[in-house]
Amino acid sequence: MEVQYICPTAYDSSVYLVNRKILIDSGMNGNLILKELEKYIKIEELKLIILTHGHYDHAAGAAEIAEKSGAEVGIHKADFKAVNDDRLSVAFLFGEKAPSIKPTLSYEAGDKIPIGNGEFLEVIHTPGHTAGSICLYEPGSKSLFSGDSVFAGGGSGRTDFEGSKPEKMLGSLEKLTKLDVKKLYPGHGGPTASDGNKQVAASYKMFRAMSGLY
Repeated sequence: MEVQYICPTAYDSSVYLVNRKILIDSGMNGNLILKELEKYIKIEELKLIILTHGHYDHAAGAAEIAEKSGAEVGIHKADFKAVNDDRLSVAFLFGEKAPSIKPTLSYEAGDKIPIGNGEFLEVIHTPGHTAGSICLYEPGSKSLFSGDSVFAGGGSGRTDFEGSKPEKMLGSLEKLTKLDVKKLYPGHGGPTASDGNKQVAASYKMFRAMSGLY
């Protein structure tokens, strides 16, 4: 699996180009991401934008990118409408309205998304940060695109937003500890190449300790 890491600005999500045709998250500035993508591909080669959840910093750029590329946009069914809601998308935190993107595909747990070369991303439903948060697991390389469920260094996404559920987050993080993860591609911050299992375990332990949930 080939992955290009794109880091737009300090407040954007991390963005990943997979196998030169799949985009995982879009950041907030579609025009900026389009310029970055042109370093690697022709824009019309992009076929799919997968949103790990519906928050503004991960999804706002998708509308412009989809319009320019013709790519489809997929998101978990529980965030399908939330992405266009001013409060559930937390767009208000950025002084903005909800993203105008209209997803064309909805996912649920266990879906396998083909990414070329016989590879696929398995959709793992990880509610907590939002109702429709997902992680994406590629078993061949033992890679996990963790959205805002797991960050490097033991962090995880906030659970004090409207639509967040701390008790769901704990269960989601515990679920992720059952995976064999080598490479971690988090929703904020750069990827880690070799100690994904340790990062996931640290996030689970830290969230459990901080939340007081058992």
